[in-house]
Amino acid sequence: MIARYTRPEMGRIWSDENKYRCWLAVEVAASQALAKAGMVPQEAADAIRDKGNFTVERIQAIEDEVKHDVIAFTTTVAEYIGPESRWLHYGLTSTDVVDTAQALQLKEASAIIRAGIVRLGEVLKARAVEFKHTPSIGRTHGIHAEPTTFGLKLLLWYSETQRNLARFDAAAEDLRVGKLSGAVGTFGHLKPEHEEAICAALGLTPVDVATQVIQRDRHAAYVATLAVLVSTLDKIATEVRHLQRTEVREAEEFFSEKQKGSSAMPHKKNPITSEQISGLARVVRANAQVAFEDIALWHERDISHSSAERVILPDSTILADYLLAKTATLIEKLMVYPKRMLKNLESTGGLIFSGQLLLDLAESGMLREDAYRLVQSHAMRAWKEDLIFRDEIAKVPEITERLSPEKLARAFDYRRQLANVDAIFARVLGA
Repeated sequence: MIARYTRPEMGRIWSDENKYRCWLAVEVAASQALAKAGMVPQEAADAIRDKGNFTVERIQAIEDEVKHDVIAFTTTVAEYIGPESRWLHYGLTSTDVVDTAQALQLKEASAIIRAGIVRLGEVLKARAVEFKHTPSIGRTHGIHAEPTTFGLKLLLWYSETQRNLARFDAAAEDLRVGKLSGAVGTFGHLKPEHEEAICAALGLTPVDVATQVIQRDRHAAYVATLAVLVSTLDKIATEVRHLQRTEVREAEEFFSEKQKGSSAMPHKKNPITSEQISGLARVVRANAQVAFEDIALWHERDISHSSAERVILPDSTILADYLLAKTATLIEKLMVYPKRMLKNLESTGGLIFSGQLLLDLAESGMLREDAYRLVQSHAMRAWKEDLIFRDEIAKVPEITERLSPEKLARAFDYRRQLANVDAIFARVLGA
């Protein structure tokens, strides 16, 4: 991923330096576990632990010759260890190290992403409570529907974020696994108890069964979960983009004092952060398709997944981290305009209360079909001729003879339809 979208800590995790450090951690854990099992001399295991080192430059130089990154790595580490290096990588195949070390990187990356999800949830919750009773118009198909509150919009995003957290925790845990069972997963040179000891030392769980690789359904589920996560962020950003439109103007991104929106139009304040979130979410969703393709490998393994994962795993986690931080800041600093929301809510002259009027007429004894035709005819006329629906209804004898002025006023009171907002908040947030 390009530096523009890479936050430093996540970038460090996917650096070549950290990748090889994770490889070395697996080699050290393996040699120590095998020494305890009596398969490797303890002094050799200690030498691997104490002297084992590398430089990225040296590994790359050797790889240019041998065309194999793990051999280049072990050759470089052996140069630091000396004669005891004959016990390095003992009983292991390349993917034992690579897949297990990759789990360590994903474990680190997942901790950062989890913190980002939690922070976003906290921001959404705080702002949902802030605007709990701020009335706004709900829109379906982009058209004014019935009243809601801006707090409910934020609460819905919070609730979805909590589901994303649960899904992510499960996917991350499913990838907290290692394998050291050899070239085709049969423990041809080590034993299952050796794998268990090595994984335990690394904070991982051994897979129940493997080929030469950990099966990629786990990785696909993980990247797919990231795709769902960033789709929620896209959803939030898309709504902010709509709310910032000139014709709506109910909320807008924070615009700093020295910020410029357009090179040609000085008046512009564009939702660039939201648009960036929407754009980059597409990349992660596309990566999920690649992860699905990586599940099907030839026989006990091929490396068609390997090259793809060098791109999609760093890029997807880096972007998830970046987009979580961007979205949290977007919501935290979002400029909200309650007066504009109320103005928009009232802009149709009461048309949005047609559903409540229909129910009140039915309650008064009018057949629902008759009430619907009556209300709709006056609603369509008010819309077409730009009339105040509330005022027009008050002139209709079929309605006024059934509904008193007080009942008619209550039919057009948005607070009536928002009476259960507290109950919804309690359902999501608890007492």
